[in-house]
Amino acid sequence: MSGVAEEHTDRKAPRYPIESVSNALRLLLMLRDEPQIRLTQASAALGVALSTAHRLLAMLEYHGFVRNDESLRAYVAGPALTDIGLAVVQKMDIRRAARPILEQLRAESGETVHLAALDGVSVLFLDCVESSRELRATARTGRALPAHCTAVGKAILAAFTNDELDRLYPADDLPPRTDRSIRTRAELRKELRDVRQRDYASNIGESEALLGSVAVSLPHQIRGRFVGISLAAPLNRLDPAKAAPQVAMLRRARDALTARLRPALG
Repeated sequence: MSGVAEEHTDRKAPRYPIESVSNALRLLLMLRDEPQIRLTQASAALGVALSTAHRLLAMLEYHGFVRNDESLRAYVAGPALTDIGLAVVQKMDIRRAARPILEQLRAESGETVHLAALDGVSVLFLDCVESSRELRATARTGRALPAHCTAVGKAILAAFTNDELDRLYPADDLPPRTDRSIRTRAELRKELRDVRQRDYASNIGESEALLGSVAVSLPHQIRGRFVGISLAAPLNRLDPAKAAPQVAMLRRARDALTARLRPALG
């Protein structure tokens, strides 16, 4: 998590910084990469006293950017963050073009389908068509998750060279979301080599403990963004190691979406 605070070091710092604003924004960046933040984590990451971290989180909670989940004894993303994410993705033409293809893929597979784009070291989920089954992967539209913890993120990152990957991840340690998450840049490199060889990425409980997914990326940038499609389901219904039918469906959807978006390529 300490890497979150340093992510902006390649940009010029403002001439007259306001420390409290900077610290509040750093907390929001932590929530982009972590499912929850404990008060002690916030204090350590910012290098401030527990009382200061508590006041910052209380102000973010007041404005709806975080929510104090008493069952977890931690802070999680609040409704204002989701609203901002949705406001961004609703302005993207790609959602309108992709929607019928996502719906067709959901109809064929019976499982939840996501459209996502790379955003720094995260993937931003642009749209979703949920499975109609009672036990299913739920929509993540408007949310951002660490790219290395998701199938769609890994599918996109597989197109990067090692040098590009090193610039994106200057530190070797990567923040995990579950016990199965990739934790180092070296592990990520190895995983991406496998993704390139098989032309799809998988996620076995790496972003959420009981969920699995498979994903493919589009071969070109769409309006300057790297985009991918994933299919997600509970692990008891989707074994990524035996997902050849689902992967074939994803590849057909990718080809259809690439053809539909051809005027926006590049």
